[in-house]
Amino acid sequence: MTTTAARRGGAHVTTGASAGAGARGAACTTAGAASGTVPAVPASGATAGVDEGVGRTALLVAAARAIESRRPDALARDPFAEHFVRAARASAHWPIHPGDVPEGEGGADDPLWGRLGGYFALRTRALDDHLLRAAQLGARQVVLLGAGLDTRAHRLDWPSGTTVYELDRAQVLAFKQQVLDGIGARPTARRVPLACDLRLDWAAALAAAGFRSGEPTAWLAEGLLLYLPAAAERRLVATVDRSSAPGSSLAYEVKLGLEPAAVRRNPVYLAARDRLGIDLLALFDDEPRPDTAADLAERGWSTVSHTPFEFTRHYGRGPLPEPDDALAANRWAFASRGPLPAARREE
Repeated sequence: MTTTAARRGGAHVTTGASAGAGARGAACTTAGAASGTVPAVPASGATAGVDEGVGRTALLVAAARAIESRRPDALARDPFAEHFVRAARASAHWPIHPGDVPEGEGGADDPLWGRLGGYFALRTRALDDHLLRAAQLGARQVVLLGAGLDTRAHRLDWPSGTTVYELDRAQVLAFKQQVLDGIGARPTARRVPLACDLRLDWAAALAAAGFRSGEPTAWLAEGLLLYLPAAAERRLVATVDRSSAPGSSLAYEVKLGLEPAAVRRNPVYLAARDRLGIDLLALFDDEPRPDTAADLAERGWSTVSHTPFEFTRHYGRGPLPEPDDALAANRWAFASRGPLPAARREE
């Protein structure tokens, strides 16, 4: 565990290469807050937002949640995840049950659905617990940056009066809404999807949708910053900071720099590329990463950073370190202005 203490008191894109663009114009399209509607896409392109690039990684994570949900000792349950997987052309044949996974009962030894899938399940549980703890401490606004196929607005037990804002590209949100509508899903909180180009002034559209910067907010950037250029990550952090009242929190995932060649040949990366057509290494941005924890500290936040293996020890399930590990550089960070609602972990 590493900790950065406070010393004083934007951008989701389809590929890392495009995130640094300084485009101008309307950043977001405000969806219907009550109905959860999003801008429509043509039927012929209903799955275009998730079939390729970073969008396909959302299907990978959904498949991992679906498999985890069917385990008797599941770390997290998502009854909606399998419907996303089956609805998209790219993933229609992917496994959604532990019995569908090769190499043993539950596929524990499979690098894709066993190790990487287990990582996603562990991350889901850790971030679920963090967000619910933030809500228990009084946050009634939750902002999911690059929300993808996240279903926390539907599957978590939120306190009364909670609003969950979901920011992502229009095509991703349209596919998501189509699937949720098809199964009659109903959110457990007020849900406000915003179709956004987070390279632009998405904070203005968020405010127009009812977001109140003077109240505590739980922000989440799960599986987002790994794909962003350094400049986009810094802009996102600056926007979150400007929009956060005392008592707000930000949970995010980072990877510590470019991995050596031996790690880049890890079976996790090879299996994702060869079996699913997802070249994670090509999608990750390869610029030197900013020190976001230090940036937040300069802005008056406190941050604690963990390896995923710390949560494996805490929850009793999940990946453990291995040689030339594709997960070793990953860090889950929890920042706060005020009391830190970080997920509990082994000290």
